Amino acid sequence: MPNLKDLKNRIASVKSTRKITKAMQMVAAAKLRRAQDAAEASRPYTERFLSVLGGLAASAGDSETAPRLLSGTGSDQVQLLVVMTSERGLCGGFNANIAKLAKSHADKLIAAGKTVKILTVGKKGRESLKREYGQYHVGHVDLSAVKRLGYGDAADIAAKVLKQFDDGDFDVATIFYAKFQSVISQTPTAQQIIPASFEGEPETQLYDYEPSEEAILADLLPRGVATQIFAALLENAASEQGARMSAMDNATRNAGEMIDKLTIEYNRSRQAVITSELIEIISGAEAL
Repeated sequence: MPNLKDLKNRIASVKSTRKITKAMQMVAAAKLRRAQDAAEASRPYTERFLSVLGGLAASAGDSETAPRLLSGTGSDQVQLLVVMTSERGLCGGFNANIAKLAKSHADKLIAAGKTVKILTVGKKGRESLKREYGQYHVGHVDLSAVKRLGYGDAADIAAKVLKQFDDGDFDVATIFYAKFQSVISQTPTAQQIIPASFEGEPETQLYDYEPSEEAILADLLPRGVATQIFAALLENAASEQGARMSAMDNATRNAGEMIDKLTIEYNRSRQAVITSELIEIISGAEAL
């Protein structure tokens, strides 16, 4: 049985830890509000923008003059996986779940004989993937110095990906991130961005475009890639704070339960010491 001093020190240590986790929970809650607002505000624009692109893509069809970002290279042999995670930990299974989805996707492609390349965005994803898939890792984007995500950050990542596509380094690009649902629910998501893939019904063609659908698509598709990456970064930011808030709340409650158990053990040990001392005093008095 631990002595009273050890128990007292352990209780003090757990109390200090609880203060830290509680403070982190409150900070995450404050950041979550801003990140959630940004993610939700981006959704209508992103959906509308992709809907317009989908309508233009449907009109362009399989035209020989269609941009390569729409028609692709004609092959799917080389696959680029852009895995987006956080720069910091202590956010539950947020990073692990995204990495798990990316690993599963990579394993299926490798089993099918495809060439896999992995580009990581966020330190935690790089740490996880390089251990098992180091030979496939081709680059990393560090956002640790970014305090508040902006479209420029997504545009830089998009420019890097588009340059690799133009250089013929890959045929298909897929981004991996967590879509924010609620504080306790973040859904790991895989989304193909090159060649352009549009979900849902495209917008009905209501306008005549000049100079042509193909020319407009050639200008808008690179912006579409940047827009999808930006939306994914915003969803990830909200998901990260939600996961961290939930994890720190659980850690705070667990610390409270541990303090209660240690306090009970301390009181029992203290009572046993007092009882033992009383028995010694009584025994000594009787001996006299």
